[in-house]
Amino acid sequence: MAFPVLSELELDEIFLKRRQLRRQLLAQDGLRPLRIAVLGGTTTQEMVDLSELLLLGDGFKTEFWQSEYGRFYEDAVLEPTLIADFKPDLVYLHTCSINLKNLPSISTSEGEFAQYVEAEMSRYRAIWSSLERSVGSQIIQNNFELPQQALLGNLDAVSFGGATRFVLEMNRQFALAAAGNPRLTIQDQCSISARVGLNQWFDAERWFSYKIVTTLEGSFALASSFAALVRALYGRSRKLLVLDLDNTLWGGVIGDDGADKIVLGRETPLAEAYTAFQEYCKKLRDRGVLLAVCSKNNEEVAKEGFSHPDSVLKLSDFSAFKANWEPKHENILAIAQELSLGVDSFVFVDDNPAERAIVAAQLPMVAVPDVGSEVTGFIAKLEAGRYFEPVTLGKEDLERARLYAQNAERAQVQSQFADYGEYLDSLAMSAEIAPFSPVYIERIAQLTNKSNQFNLTTRRYTQAEMEEAASDGNRIGIYGKLRDRFGDNGLISVVLGSKRDGALHLDLWLMSCRVLKREMEVAMLDEVARHAQAAGLSKLVGYYLPTAKNSMVADHYKKLGFALVESDEAGNTRWELLLDTYTPRSRHIRIEEL
Repeated sequence: MAFPVLSELELDEIFLKRRQLRRQLLAQDGLRPLRIAVLGGTTTQEMVDLSELLLLGDGFKTEFWQSEYGRFYEDAVLEPTLIADFKPDLVYLHTCSINLKNLPSISTSEGEFAQYVEAEMSRYRAIWSSLERSVGSQIIQNNFELPQQALLGNLDAVSFGGATRFVLEMNRQFALAAAGNPRLTIQDQCSISARVGLNQWFDAERWFSYKIVTTLEGSFALASSFAALVRALYGRSRKLLVLDLDNTLWGGVIGDDGADKIVLGRETPLAEAYTAFQEYCKKLRDRGVLLAVCSKNNEEVAKEGFSHPDSVLKLSDFSAFKANWEPKHENILAIAQELSLGVDSFVFVDDNPAERAIVAAQLPMVAVPDVGSEVTGFIAKLEAGRYFEPVTLGKEDLERARLYAQNAERAQVQSQFADYGEYLDSLAMSAEIAPFSPVYIERIAQLTNKSNQFNLTTRRYTQAEMEEAASDGNRIGIYGKLRDRFGDNGLISVVLGSKRDGALHLDLWLMSCRVLKREMEVAMLDEVARHAQAAGLSKLVGYYLPTAKNSMVADHYKKLGFALVESDEAGNTRWELLLDTYTPRSRHIRIEEL
């Protein structure tokens, strides 16, 4: 969760009080340890200090290792053991345009330009390859801000001798490299610097005096972006945007003005601003962010607003709709229960400062940006918060809203059956359960980092780490996809085990909460047991490591017939299931043959 004190301070005050703030943030319970190696083309201490504060606010207790100024290539390629000995979870390559070595001359031809690009790219490929071999952790690499000087004026972006054109081509090559390498994540420094403004980004005095290339504002923007990427890599990006209605999604009060009088459309600047905000929310939904309504209103009256001919958003765009006169924080809790999501994945937007204050006080895990009361500022505030930062964008993300809509249909059908088993049979469920496949590794890694409630150990894996596990002959990794007559739920369950001492030790067992109570865990157990038996193993060993969010699976192994063999005062438990007499148990799910 974001620590409130950071949002209450100006940037200068945050930096001046950073040590005091660090002590306060370190006092939080449940911080996740994280080791980060920072290889700098410039002095990195300021950016590291700010990143540490932001990551502490997000629940990470970070330990940093920093290279000497300008030695990013040497430490990565020539002496990688220094980084490897640190055993980082992440490596951050903090470079900038000043670090480019092979800039073309003004008279460069098209053929020579390609050679300059290849020479520079070869340096970075060598860095990435060396780090992958010697360290093996995820790499976050800056692309490049535009150069401070455009010696050719507007021609600098056109001519093969222009530094601007060279930087733009390097950024394109970085994007292509990341698209083909799951271990490489690009931090878009080019866009970050543009949003800050190049004249407010580079500080010549700080560069010549301290080798810090950015202003404090620039350093904070980079640190905020970096923290958002880390959150995304470890499954802590937000998933759902909760929206007020009156004077938030439209101008006016629907209950007083009526649907035909609310402010929406293109006729006035204010109407256009509300329409633009709805368009922004719609785009978030289209890329996988869920939307919900939380409004003090009569439900039927509130819904009338979406019948306005200029309303971009429709009722079908919302995964949950709460319009009543109950306190908004209670309705947000109801939304969380309805969708089986934690409130720490919610962002709440309301034009009313009193409502924002109540929700922030009652539900501190919910992100409540201070959007103000003017709709023209809503988008900028949400963008600045980087709440919904992705590191990948797969099919599951793009279809998430549809999947939740299908769940609502299933809930409606369930109410028609007195016998739950008959209801499950009526769904006509079939499952694809098989060993890890390269085509699904990205989704498998994503699921390990996003699943918190139905997650027995809550261990996190990057895509690179999951690829290693899939190729390790001493491990068994199983994924599960579930379909029914309402549609395809996609890949929703993962089990990963290690073979040792004649048993399969289940290091990871997780499932998406949107398929709870469908007996998918029983079908997964059948297949895990079958693969373990085929490998000559005699038993399954399961582990439950309690967290603040996974209490719902505390008795998971007990329900599946495992015997408790060990427990401690912290609630950690170990369970065993003998396989010599195991027979399949799934009753309601057909396993597809591949």
